[in-house]
Amino acid sequence: MAIITLTTDFGEKDYFTGATKGAIYTELPDARIVDISHGVSPFNILEAAYIIQNAYASFPKGSIHIIGIDSEINKENKHIALKLDDHYFICANNGIMSMICSEITPEKIVEINIHDRIQSSFPVLDVFVKVACHIARGGTLEVIGKTISKIKPIRNVIPYVNDDKSQIIGSVIYIDNYGNVVTNIKRSFFETIQKGRAFEISARNHKFKKIYLKYSDIVNFDIPEEKRHDEGRGMVVFNSGNFLEIAVYKSNSATVGSASTLMGLSLMDTVSINFIAESILPKLN
Repeated sequence: MAIITLTTDFGEKDYFTGATKGAIYTELPDARIVDISHGVSPFNILEAAYIIQNAYASFPKGSIHIIGIDSEINKENKHIALKLDDHYFICANNGIMSMICSEITPEKIVEINIHDRIQSSFPVLDVFVKVACHIARGGTLEVIGKTISKIKPIRNVIPYVNDDKSQIIGSVIYIDNYGNVVTNIKRSFFETIQKGRAFEISARNHKFKKIYLKYSDIVNFDIPEEKRHDEGRGMVVFNSGNFLEIAVYKSNSATVGSASTLMGLSLMDTVSINFIAESILPKLN
């Protein structure tokens, strides 16, 4: 039996998550359900896209991913199911798959058309569950929808690059549990534009000239521990998803602070990278 994952903005208070799981178990008593996250900010498509992109590949091929964000159907917000990278995704066609589809081409996309058989004001429970269980039983996408070739794009997935490629302008797309600020600038994109040049990263009035490969690289372990003062220091790192992230070492909003609180960075704030011509490539430490 395939794994069915859930990524939603339902939170922990309401009955929505429990009801969705119950509906799956009613149809498939042997189902394996995994919660990826129910803490997505309400209707935050970019946040959900970042989470699912970085989580899905850890699951076995053939896994089915229900994404319940902004899923109410209307004439501008249809429902889709995709097969991509040997995984299945069920969600609204609201741009939520754009981040993954910008790097991997879907094998098949269908616009779900079983709504005439289902009366629902809770499509994740009534429609997405039906589709997921159909796929889990070995059903094909063509049975539950008509094939389409394109999905709705989402703004701010790809950073802006100026004409002479001396600047990248990105934006904050996610703030994690530690208050670290994740941008839409991926390492591969950065390195393609950088081409051996030094750089300066600017976020509000904070500037950085070095990118670390992991958080503890900021620490000089040759200095005795009692003489170090690294906690709370700002830094830039390529995180585990290879996104450019502005962080604070061992951040804690209640004590040393975080990148979000100390630097005043919020979702959709601008982060820019300016490249300096004819300079030596700085090492990633």
